[in-house]
Amino acid sequence: MTSLFDDLPLFPTATVPEGSDSHLPSMPARERTGAVGEMSDDAAGTRSDGEGPPSLAAEALLDGLNPQQKAAVEHTGGQLLIIAGAGSGKTRVLTHRIAHLLATGRARPGQILAITFTNKAAAEMRERVAELVGPRAATMWVSTFHSACVRILRREAKTLGIRSSFSIYDAADSQRLMTLVCRELDLDPKRFPPKAFSHRVSDLKNELIDPDDYAGTVSESNPFEQNLAAAYRLYNERLRQAHALDFDDIIMSTVNLLQAFPAVAEHYRRRFRHILVDEYQDTNHAQYVLVRELTGVTAEIADGAGSVAEEGALATVPPAELTVVGDSDQSIYAFRGATIRNIDEFEADYPNARTIVLEQNYRSTQTILSAANAVIVKNPERRAKKLWTDSGAGPQIVGYVADNEHEEARFIAEEIDRLIDAGELSPRDVAVFYRTNAQSRALEEVLIRVGLPYKVVGGTRFYERKEIKDAIAYLRAIANPDDSVNLRRILNVPKRGLGDRAEAMLAAHAERERVSFGAAIDDLDNVLGLATRSMTNARAFAELMAGLRELAAGDASPADVLDAALDRSGYLAELRASSDPQDHSRVENLAELHAVAAEFSESDPEGDLGDFLERVSLVADADQIPDDDQGMVTLMTVHTAKGLEFPMVFVTGLEDGTFPHQRSLADPSELAEERRLAYVALTRARQRLYLTRAAVRTTFGLPNELPASRFLADVPEELIDWKRAESSMSTLRAGGTGFSGPRSGRVRHGSRGPSAPVQTTTRGERPATFGSATPRGDVPTLDIGDRVTHDAYGMGRVVALEGTGSNAVAKIDFGDSGVKRLLLRYSPVTKL
Repeated sequence: MTSLFDDLPLFPTATVPEGSDSHLPSMPARERTGAVGEMSDDAAGTRSDGEGPPSLAAEALLDGLNPQQKAAVEHTGGQLLIIAGAGSGKTRVLTHRIAHLLATGRARPGQILAITFTNKAAAEMRERVAELVGPRAATMWVSTFHSACVRILRREAKTLGIRSSFSIYDAADSQRLMTLVCRELDLDPKRFPPKAFSHRVSDLKNELIDPDDYAGTVSESNPFEQNLAAAYRLYNERLRQAHALDFDDIIMSTVNLLQAFPAVAEHYRRRFRHILVDEYQDTNHAQYVLVRELTGVTAEIADGAGSVAEEGALATVPPAELTVVGDSDQSIYAFRGATIRNIDEFEADYPNARTIVLEQNYRSTQTILSAANAVIVKNPERRAKKLWTDSGAGPQIVGYVADNEHEEARFIAEEIDRLIDAGELSPRDVAVFYRTNAQSRALEEVLIRVGLPYKVVGGTRFYERKEIKDAIAYLRAIANPDDSVNLRRILNVPKRGLGDRAEAMLAAHAERERVSFGAAIDDLDNVLGLATRSMTNARAFAELMAGLRELAAGDASPADVLDAALDRSGYLAELRASSDPQDHSRVENLAELHAVAAEFSESDPEGDLGDFLERVSLVADADQIPDDDQGMVTLMTVHTAKGLEFPMVFVTGLEDGTFPHQRSLADPSELAEERRLAYVALTRARQRLYLTRAAVRTTFGLPNELPASRFLADVPEELIDWKRAESSMSTLRAGGTGFSGPRSGRVRHGSRGPSAPVQTTTRGERPATFGSATPRGDVPTLDIGDRVTHDAYGMGRVVALEGTGSNAVAKIDFGDSGVKRLLLRYSPVTKL
């Protein structure tokens, strides 16, 4: 079949106009089945170790490991907890442990289940195991939590009474369904926001609380809880009608399957005799129970002491060997439901477990590690651990205090530019971290101005773009005729005369007859209230979908089905005919999706449309970070940076109220998580680390003076070389310049922030600039229509004025930079 995109370049799938959690799924996407190749469970479990090339000798697998790593690789019997500090070689330990199990004959490949959190990490682990053991790695399950569960659920779908081709709803699909449910319940969206309901339902599923359990706990005097209970129940009913699961259902349904059907549980427990879990500190309650069920161990904690007992019904199946790897100091996903107790209390849950701590770091310099150790040691009730390295102290950390976020961005750009010009690094070696996505704006403006190539990870993700969502909705509706959410999305896309009223009539028929929305479309003759024109258009739509399903049922590849859907529906023709430049970009994005589908077929010739949709459905942010960054500086939040490393790292916005976040300052547990986040940020750097802050940061159009981050105070002063130790405002308050000469002692940065040594000016260093942190005495008098220039935004025109004197505020249109609301006494604005 000739592709509709033959006139467009098929972009490599790793190049994405975005940034789950971007790396497109040339390898299995976020939570796609992680095994290399397929084999029946029985065959995989009994395959002879003699097949394929011999594995490395067990002794050779221990070469180059430090004593703690060797102990972890060689451990036998019972549960094993590996506390792996940042950069301590945990992936090497896991892969060598798997290879050692095979080399010593303690396990066959099909008996091993290795689980991690991102597809990228699973792919790396799989490749490294294959390098050690050869083709036998194909029969192992090396995957993410979600992909392992999807694989189980598809095989056991009949047991659960769902189609094996069930749809997987991502966050946007789930939100859309919840909105429809709330509308069906006639709930006021202002009092009962569907988005809030979606988040709460996700939390409940992560705690394995089903609608019936939750309904039994709600207070009759709490209308929010009562309506949430009704929405949760109806939401789940609509999912079942659509033969769909949301992300949280994937784990919860697998747990329910294993608990409700002992024979199924026994099958998987007999198969997986060695279970290894990476990033265990990031597991939530549902994932914790899943691991327990697969292992065949029940942890019973009574009177503060843990005891382990085999489940009585399956006493003939000894518990599997469980190895978990993690670091409580890097537990930063509480907002996603991760429970730090899972790793902190592992030894209480499994009293016979052995614990091994990996403290030797192979990534960073000792200076960077000493700074990270000093920050994290302040967290209470943590397991003692101190990272160290034998690779040397390395250069000092560089500190910089800017007047404002634009000055901070200028310093960062100048440092990157200087080091690139000196040949000491390339743009791809540099990452700039920030606490929240909003902080990227000032950085982007400066990088654009100086011409440094950059990539923002975490913007509008590729699979969340409208045209991609539309195309995927067509494919999901083709694969699953009962997928109501996606059918309703594409019913009138492109416009085909089926508006809100027609959709409402079809939905009412589906509800009345207790069938899916797709079944209502197939039963048009009995739909009440449907106008003749709508009936004709709906029948044409039904014929379109039937033809596409017939194509998909044949030998057509996912790329062929995508071509046909976009062609026959008229979607692509409408975009091509548009004069809107954005629509041309949308065509290119669809071409890229086509490339993803084509590459899927090359990597998995036996894979069908359902397999492709499984990959696409489970793409994570962390998997979407491109390997080939084309020599670009990387901008990302610290959360996104977890698991990555760069030669040079800037940690920005180190102010109390920014990092740590304002929400955490009054909550000890949240502040502890912020400290762990800072620890993660610092340990991403290999050789060079910069810590920067702004004395004044603009939020909601107004400047706010913020004290320095308390995390800066934790870093020993001898580790930091302060290129600029205080802001212009602090200098003026102290009666000096900050650059006129050395001063004794340390200067306090704000009421709660750290102190920092004041440095003398060195050759080539800029004097203190006049930034927005310093109130200016020459506030310009402006009129509407005046042309002005701004240090950061460039040329602009005044469009509105508010206030007078020191409180004068101007709204200025800066063209591409947008309309800004600026307090003139703090803004570097000059009237032209």
